[in-house]
Amino acid sequence: MVTTDLHTLQKDAIELLKQLISTPSFSKEEDQTAAILTAFFQQRNIPVQQKGYNVWAKNKHFDASKPTILLNSHHDTVKPNKGYTLDPFTPVEKDGKLFGLGSNDAGGPLVSLIAAFLYFYERTDLQYNFILAASAEEEISGLNGIELVIPELGPISFGVVGEPTQMQMAVAERGLMVLDAVTHGKAGHAAREEGDNAVYNALRDIEWFRTYRFPKVSDLLGPVKMSVTVIETDNKAHNVVPAQCKFVVDTRVNELYTFEEILAVIQEHVQSSVQPRSMRLRSTGISIDHPIVQAGIALGRSYYGSPTTSDKALMPFAALKIGPGDSARSHTADEYIYIEEIKEGIALYVKLLEHVLSNKL
Repeated sequence: MVTTDLHTLQKDAIELLKQLISTPSFSKEEDQTAAILTAFFQQRNIPVQQKGYNVWAKNKHFDASKPTILLNSHHDTVKPNKGYTLDPFTPVEKDGKLFGLGSNDAGGPLVSLIAAFLYFYERTDLQYNFILAASAEEEISGLNGIELVIPELGPISFGVVGEPTQMQMAVAERGLMVLDAVTHGKAGHAAREEGDNAVYNALRDIEWFRTYRFPKVSDLLGPVKMSVTVIETDNKAHNVVPAQCKFVVDTRVNELYTFEEILAVIQEHVQSSVQPRSMRLRSTGISIDHPIVQAGIALGRSYYGSPTTSDKALMPFAALKIGPGDSARSHTADEYIYIEEIKEGIALYVKLLEHVLSNKL
């Protein structure tokens, strides 16, 4: 029988996190952590499924006639940056902290959701089903991550996405649209008055991106933000006036605009050719009136709009982003999460879900 003792669940979750930290799991290379997660469930006689490096399991008494709650977090990590003073793959407990790559983003939220899933796994009186999905490629928004899994899961009523939010509720996320812009000119010799400099032409558009303000400002997510982050020309010779200049615009979109509306305004105002790399990572939101949000409010949680994107952006259903840890620690050197944050995260996930179960949609 799977335990429902919170102390045991907390202890097992921390041990699992140490295993995950010890195992490199860069995006697209999550095979070993997928195997660890599979083994964790199999050791508890819980049937588990896998597609790509995504792993998921359903509660014991899953009933297709009932609505389903998805509990999701990811097990891939970014690569460690050069500022690390500790071995990123050696889990170290010190001063109440657990250090290691992926400890905070998103190992802590993942193992906490797994513990909550185990807490409800054996229950026969559930008004909802539960699916726990540990997804791959979240850090790169890859096509073989959560998008690969969702069609396999059946209808989902709503989701809980585990990311480090200090267990506060991210009810909205900015969308991300990366734009590739190309400005044309005419090649010529730099020593003579020849050609039409594509860099100078691009500067006019870059200045527009720097100064333009979209009028609709979200109470949760603030304004649309456009940042030019990369610029390059079609040649490397110092004495040639470039005929082409390329630049990249990182565009963060609030929930008040569609990507299509943003793109139309941009194309109306700039001379450069502008094309989006992808329109997948759209802004998302969950109603403040939704039962899972109301449960959080009842438990003293605050809510906010998140400037970062997660797998929530790829879910075609309402989802709440919430988890132990702090987003400010993500991708930093000597990443860590407090042990107490994991324990409190598990307890709060259980309370949130209990509240929803007692107040069915």
